[in-house]
Amino acid sequence: MVNSDRPYTVDDNVRFINSTVNSVYELVALIPGSDIIMNYLKESYQHDPFRVVLELFLVFFAIKYMLAKRYKPNDNSEINELVEEWHPEPLVPALSSFDRMNLEKTPVIIGPQSAKPKVAGHTKPLLNLATTNYINLVSSEQIKEKAISTLRNYGVGSCGPPGFYGTIDVHMDLEKDIARFLGTDECIIYAQGFSTISSVIPAFSKRGDLLVVDEGVNFAVQKGVQISRSNVRWFKHNDIEDLERVLEEIRVDDLVHKKRLTRRFIVTEGLFANYGDIAPLSKIVELKIKYKYRLILDESQSIGVLGKRGAGLTDLFNVNPTQVDMIIGSMSTTLCSSGGFCAGSNEIIDHQRLSGSAYCYSASIPAMLAVSASEALKIIQLQPSILTELSERMQSVRQTLKHKSMEPLIDIHSPEMDSPAPFLHIRAKSSFLKLHLKGEENEVSREDEERLLQDVVDECAYQGVLVTRAKYVIDQERHCPKPSIKIYATTGLTKKETEKAASVVKAAIIKVFGKWRRA
Repeated sequence: MVNSDRPYTVDDNVRFINSTVNSVYELVALIPGSDIIMNYLKESYQHDPFRVVLELFLVFFAIKYMLAKRYKPNDNSEINELVEEWHPEPLVPALSSFDRMNLEKTPVIIGPQSAKPKVAGHTKPLLNLATTNYINLVSSEQIKEKAISTLRNYGVGSCGPPGFYGTIDVHMDLEKDIARFLGTDECIIYAQGFSTISSVIPAFSKRGDLLVVDEGVNFAVQKGVQISRSNVRWFKHNDIEDLERVLEEIRVDDLVHKKRLTRRFIVTEGLFANYGDIAPLSKIVELKIKYKYRLILDESQSIGVLGKRGAGLTDLFNVNPTQVDMIIGSMSTTLCSSGGFCAGSNEIIDHQRLSGSAYCYSASIPAMLAVSASEALKIIQLQPSILTELSERMQSVRQTLKHKSMEPLIDIHSPEMDSPAPFLHIRAKSSFLKLHLKGEENEVSREDEERLLQDVVDECAYQGVLVTRAKYVIDQERHCPKPSIKIYATTGLTKKETEKAASVVKAAIIKVFGKWRRA
């Protein structure tokens, strides 16, 4: 007989819980297939208890959701009120005054592009210092005739990606021509210049891999680095000592923490689009070999203009092209075509034919543009003297703009008279801007600096010379360069015309800077 006066102990609670659990287990065991579920839960809990908890939570949530009372409005008035209160967000933000200025000041070229284009709002053609048509192949009759002939034979577009009926003989011929010109095993062509480098980098460097990148690289390279989701270390722009410091820090850190071996790349430009200076390729190759990295080199600005043959930095520094793992470039500058390319070893190229997103999912370039690029390469190889002419034109521009009267006003990037770069950047001198601060200003705003340079651009156009401000995606650039006017040289203008155009730019700077903020 149970003594009802005995106090309820902890042992009684344990016995009650055990009996209840056993009863529930016996009931569950009667369900067909329950033994399989129980064994699954036991094994899962042993290997990953968090997963079991998460799955049970989802099951209970689903049951509660299905059994919950569904909400139904009593009538349509509530729905109508919600509809009336809803206001859609604008698809694009409202334009600022600076955005409107950029749109209004964009020059409109009437007719074909050339060294002396017709621009809307101007009665006479302007001398063009705002084009990457460096060696004037845009006006080549040889290329035009070949392009027209190809258009009649192949039509306009390929209507498909390269791997799916988008590749024809002229595409394969162009790949062979570029590989032969650069001295690499093989080459692959892409349909867009911007997406070439931003596709090549993530094709090889993945999450957990390491990229050591020059902080002065252009926007397309930055996007490729971002898309790769790799670990990134930045080194100071074009500073070989800082690059070696970063590589050494990584090596020591790996030894201390015994990190696993990953794919590693050094990423840089040959001729920097944002600064006009040239990477010391021979020294970078030495560090690449010393620390066992692969090298990705963007030659979009340097292909066709640097080196004795115009083959870029490997030609300029007499470096064996096989020591650069990937040579990437654009065909929309000197080669007067469209798209981009990546040259390297057979393994490097074959990998991209299945892993290069911009190659796999974009229609291949039109046949006439592929033929145009091939013809441009032939002209460069047959007429190397045009590269000397281009260098002379650029020296004329530098010599005019480096006059003593310009020293208090502007900085020139890069300023070396013997630099083979076919363009330069003009930026307002910091000391000049400080002298023209208003009221409590600590510094001149970027917008005011841009407007100052735009006034110079307008004055040049009024005097018969077409120049342009360098444009940046300010909110997305990692290190957005200072506002600048970008001056290009072209063999489409004679030496006398180039000197005249440079003198106009010089006079416009002196005039506009002299009047700025005087009121």
